[in-house]
Amino acid sequence: MDQTLPTTSSSKSDHRRSKSKSQQSSSSTTTTSKPSLVMAFFSCLAWLYIAGRLWQDAENRTLLASLLTKNSAQRPKMLTLEDKLTVFGCKDLERRIVEAEMELTLAKSQGYLKNQLKQSRSASGKKFLAVIGVYTGFGSRLRRNVFRGSWMPKGDALSRLEERGIVIRFVIGRSANRGDSLDRNIDEENHVTNDFLILDGHEEAQEELPKKAKFFFSTAVQMWDAEFYLKVDDNIDLDLEGLIELLQSRRGQESAYMGCMKSGEVVAEEGKPWYEPEWWKFGDEKSYFRHAAGSLFILTKNLSEYIYINSASLKTYAHDDISVGSWMLGLQATYIDDSRLCCINSRQDKVCSLA
Repeated sequence: MDQTLPTTSSSKSDHRRSKSKSQQSSSSTTTTSKPSLVMAFFSCLAWLYIAGRLWQDAENRTLLASLLTKNSAQRPKMLTLEDKLTVFGCKDLERRIVEAEMELTLAKSQGYLKNQLKQSRSASGKKFLAVIGVYTGFGSRLRRNVFRGSWMPKGDALSRLEERGIVIRFVIGRSANRGDSLDRNIDEENHVTNDFLILDGHEEAQEELPKKAKFFFSTAVQMWDAEFYLKVDDNIDLDLEGLIELLQSRRGQESAYMGCMKSGEVVAEEGKPWYEPEWWKFGDEKSYFRHAAGSLFILTKNLSEYIYINSASLKTYAHDDISVGSWMLGLQATYIDDSRLCCINSRQDKVCSLA
């Protein structure tokens, strides 16, 4: 019995030590595994956060790329003038300018400026048969002197002709260098002869000749109340009495556009005589519309008033007769082709011929 008891006691003691060690080992294992779990948990959270951000950034990049592609397809390749006006806030101003121009055009069509015409001519109160404007230039003094000694009266004879209802004036503009010797010479000559119509707003130059028609008819219709207004080149002779007889036969005729009517080929080759820079506007066949030849043509008062009222918007071409003919196209003008006004050759029935 005595030998058995120690053995049992020893076994129990060993069991307790073994259990104690097992508990210590389990406790140590539990203590060691808790920080690992915490770290693993936070690692998972961090991974999920980073993955979410990366996914969101990828979605944003995809969305921005699609928007950029769509806007690029819709955006104009070049910024137009209208876009620039919109950017600078001028679009509304442009619209108001257009509306003002339309209102002004309407006012003109309703006689706004015709009332001014009546007021400007009421001072003299005299009505004339015709105003004849002879186009001249700075270097044509000798030719003017020849005219004054032939078909064109001078001095008192010119005044007596006006009593018959005929006004004749040399028509000239101003020098490009205003007030120079060219202008002074014209002023001195006019002081002696008193037979010039000086267009202060017009620059006298060969390339400005089409615009001279605007200034002449606009100025003449304000200064003199006449039935007819004539443009005459300074290289022709006139049968003045024959011309007066022709005009008297047409008295009372409205919207008459008279002259030596013609049309012809448009010269499209630069450097050639009668070259038309805007030849491409006259169609594939490059033919001029019907118009009165430039040496002499006649307009009635209402057509001259039309030029005055609309002078700011009337288009000019390289030649004055073409320009005037283009202005008549949109009107109900009566075209009168009179062979007596063809000045190319001289026959007994002609009222004009080349000088």
